[in-house]
Amino acid sequence: MDESSFILGVDLDGVVGDFYGAMRHIAAEWLNRRVEDLTPDVSFGLDEWGIAEYGGYDRLHRFAVTQRHLFREMAPIEDAPATLRKLSNRGIRVRIITHRLFLKYSHKTTVKQTVDWLDNYDIPYWDICFMNDKGAVGAHVYIDDAPSNIAALRDQGLKTIVFSNSTNRGLEGPRAENWLEAEGLVMEAREEWRTGAQGLFIGGKT
Repeated sequence: MDESSFILGVDLDGVVGDFYGAMRHIAAEWLNRRVEDLTPDVSFGLDEWGIAEYGGYDRLHRFAVTQRHLFREMAPIEDAPATLRKLSNRGIRVRIITHRLFLKYSHKTTVKQTVDWLDNYDIPYWDICFMNDKGAVGAHVYIDDAPSNIAALRDQGLKTIVFSNSTNRGLEGPRAENWLEAEGLVMEAREEWRTGAQGLFIGGKT
């Protein structure tokens, strides 16, 4: 069996890149508030920071990407680049799947920043897909943090690891609190696949 055909579908924001940490600092500037006044314990959409009266999430996101180069400047989550290099070196095909192109008129900037960031941190990947329906591109196991993405993938019968943060508390496992735990879960999923349990990972089909 060609183990290099085992595909790991990896989300970027909140999983590989410290999206919420970077957005907290940018939002503090945008809102003219102290970083310390913005809780790091956020839900999806950042409502806890009171951004609605300033134009809402989309406006903050556009400012972050186009004026503060969010996708180029954010720090990686601890151990993410090194762990992905280890997994790739073991023959796992890393497929980046991200829904970053949801705002009009900023696609070129978003794509360029994304590729520059991946190269800057030497993050290996065979493919990069900018799309909302992550299950459509196919992977044997996914790792994501967004509750809606996780629910959609699992509804399709796709094995999905929850990468823990404040936005996804309460979701059932498998769950990784950090990239060392994620590494173990990915290797476990590949071993199950190698021993003939492919049906657990590809659309629930046997």
